[in-house]
Amino acid sequence: MDVRQDEDALASAELRAVKVAGPPVAGAVQALHAACDAKSRVAVVSNNSSDCVKEFLAINGIAGLVNEVIGRPRPRPDRMKPAPYPLLAAAQALGVEPAEMVLIGDAVTDVEAAMAATARSIGFANKPLKRSTLADAGADVVILDMQAVADALVLLGPPDRHA
Repeated sequence: MDVRQDEDALASAELRAVKVAGPPVAGAVQALHAACDAKSRVAVVSNNSSDCVKEFLAINGIAGLVNEVIGRPRPRPDRMKPAPYPLLAAAQALGVEPAEMVLIGDAVTDVEAAMAATARSIGFANKPLKRSTLADAGADVVILDMQAVADALVLLGPPDRHA
């Protein structure tokens, strides 16, 4: 098998798996709604295939809350996180500078990718041991649940365009 065949097989397996995956993590949908209400543009940056991510969003009725999906670069696994490529691609697609972005991720590779792209990062410690691991990796902030993101965005509200 070559890299393209491997990628096709992996993407196919991901699409099968996403059909039986559980719902989004608690608070994630609220965070997406709060981001939209705050007039923030949202990109999902994943080491999974973009088709898999789009299918997950569609199955869960949240595709309309996401502006861009940047999945695993085909056939370039060397451009996956922790490489900055996915974040740089998201910044370009959203029309923003990478330094204006904030990546929320649950892995050290997410934090490393954000740092490499000059973006900020929020470490999502969805398991107890991840709190110190993400902080040690250099996450700007570490949260324990996604509802914290939703709550913060609601408090911030949309930007004041007249200030």
